[in-house]
Amino acid sequence: MTKTVLVVAAHPDDETLGCGATLAKHAVCGDTVYVIFMADGVGSRLFNSPEDEAYRSSAAESACAILGVHSIDHFGFKDNRLDSYDLLDLVQRLESKLAIINPDIIYTHNASDLNVDHRLTYQTVMTACRPLPGSNLRAILSFEVPSSTEWSPSHLPPFKPNYFVDIGGYLERKLDALNEYQLEMRAFPHARSLEAIEYLARYRGASVGMTSAESFFVERMFG
Repeated sequence: MTKTVLVVAAHPDDETLGCGATLAKHAVCGDTVYVIFMADGVGSRLFNSPEDEAYRSSAAESACAILGVHSIDHFGFKDNRLDSYDLLDLVQRLESKLAIINPDIIYTHNASDLNVDHRLTYQTVMTACRPLPGSNLRAILSFEVPSSTEWSPSHLPPFKPNYFVDIGGYLERKLDALNEYQLEMRAFPHARSLEAIEYLARYRGASVGMTSAESFFVERMFG
């Protein structure tokens, strides 16, 4: 039976960094994949321009097309300022989309990420997705984003994955999608380089006997 999959990401590129190969696998299996971006990802930068925002949006369209995403939605909240909004405003905006999409699976950020938008996105998802009668939702999985998850503040619990997706045959598609985000990628040995991202996938895979994997923490799962 096919599934409806939703990614709630803070910024364009988080969806590909966190679970791009898994999304491609969902799409190939016939699942319908939706992506929501809470903020634009560039608005807080010192030398930001309208052209930068347009480029990031265009890159997201191209990357998500490579991954087989059915539809994307930009909420347009201020970049790196999600903590300036009332949580209720964030939650209600997401709830309005959940009522339409009615997903079976949601992928989102880890609660302890360094980036404040990542943490608020996580909190928004967990609040909006309180278990209710009649909901199709069967799983909420949090992903890791290189250069944020591994840099989490020491007073917060580290990311400890307990769910792994075999991405053999899909890793190259993830890397191809990341190539669309040229302005966001960095040279090795930065954690957000193509080489480091491939090494992470190989390491996560080897830790569970696979050639490559994306790893997640199960926030909620219902049988």
